[in-house]
Amino acid sequence: MATPAATEDAAPTRSRRKATSASTRDAVTTAAATPAQDTPGRAARKPRPKPAPATLIFFVRHGTTPTTGQVLPGRAPGLHLADSGKAEAEAVAERLTSLTTPATPSTNGNKSGHGTLTVAAVYASPLERARETAAPIGKRLNRKVVIEKGLIEMDFGAWTGAELKALRKLPEWGAIQRYPSGFQFPGGEAFSAMRARIAATVALLCLRHPGEAIVAVSHADVIKAAVSDALGTHLDLFQRIVVSPCSVTAISYSPTGPVVLAVNSTGGLGALRPS
Repeated sequence: MATPAATEDAAPTRSRRKATSASTRDAVTTAAATPAQDTPGRAARKPRPKPAPATLIFFVRHGTTPTTGQVLPGRAPGLHLADSGKAEAEAVAERLTSLTTPATPSTNGNKSGHGTLTVAAVYASPLERARETAAPIGKRLNRKVVIEKGLIEMDFGAWTGAELKALRKLPEWGAIQRYPSGFQFPGGEAFSAMRARIAATVALLCLRHPGEAIVAVSHADVIKAAVSDALGTHLDLFQRIVVSPCSVTAISYSPTGPVVLAVNSTGGLGALRPS
């Protein structure tokens, strides 16, 4: 049983507890009503970085050569454009020029070409037939042709220089047409490695040219692989794509994914815009 003295001491303690509780409630209420203030230890919020703008790549297959459709030339040197191929190269250069305008400084420091595309660079495979196709394009667009090894033709290994009519009789030809993802040319490159190569090359070009349009002159199988990669289709279906000499294939690459604007275009290019 508590003594009177103990009872008297307990009363002030209960009073202090009530006062403390009231003070705590007041502090919480005040804190809730007061906007949070940044403290030295709080990291300042940084604005979200803007996504990289899209890069538009015009893939151009080289023009016709004296052996187009007859021989598998591969990376063998010394194969040049036929006269018809030179005419095709001039024609595709004219088509690209009609769609685009080269970047030229204006009086206010901005680039000219309002309402048209600006081609920032022209790239080509190291092989002669690709460089000869790129030459008139670069000349018309006032761009020096840059050699890009990633755009080179497939390495056909032991099959390099073989006649196509003889190769079509081989049992391996069926695998090339229906199961390319599992085929590697004897002593040469695998289709899967080639597609990985062009995908890596595209990524590199997009890093170099964000928000710009460029031309990339390459070879049929390489461009077909780029198209199948952009479409997200299996490599075993890429033989269903046709890429003719000096045709234009346009793909827009953005952080949200590629958009295929045209494949194997040999006509007007005015409608090549993302929808």
